[in-house]
Amino acid sequence: MSSSTPQGLTRFNTADAGEAQAALHEVCASRAWGSKILAQRPYATADALFAAADAAMAELTVDDLAEAMAGHPPIGRPEPGDATSHREQSGMAGASDELKAEMLELNLSYQEKFGHVFLICASGRTGEQMRDAIRNRIDNTPEQEREIVRVELGKINRIRLNRIAEGDPV
Repeated sequence: MSSSTPQGLTRFNTADAGEAQAALHEVCASRAWGSKILAQRPYATADALFAAADAAMAELTVDDLAEAMAGHPPIGRPEPGDATSHREQSGMAGASDELKAEMLELNLSYQEKFGHVFLICASGRTGEQMRDAIRNRIDNTPEQEREIVRVELGKINRIRLNRIAEGDPV
């Protein structure tokens, strides 16, 4: 590792396995994904970490994806005390009661159809954009939706991994 390695990445690379695994679990709830990232330490650059994360995401099985999705609260209903979800879903914070009610209804319909929460990289999106996305995706097949979820999880993981590399809490 060169002296240009971000301080957070250096800390991640040198953390004991349990601490690093816990940090990775905060990024993505899939144990398989976290194990693959952990096994390839140390990372010389954040880009190397991102590439490993993308490769690990591409290899996740249907069950691994389900485990990863289980770590995400529904859009518009982050868990109390979950600062990460509150930050990532901030586009819903100022949403009208009408939009929040519509999102709840759409989330429930989506969950009934697909068996998991609607997952989208919510960072930087407005409540209306998230509503429009769920409306557009609810007619997908389970197979189409699984691959979209894989891409969205990858985006979320990259944002969270970047926070680790920069030395910020996830």
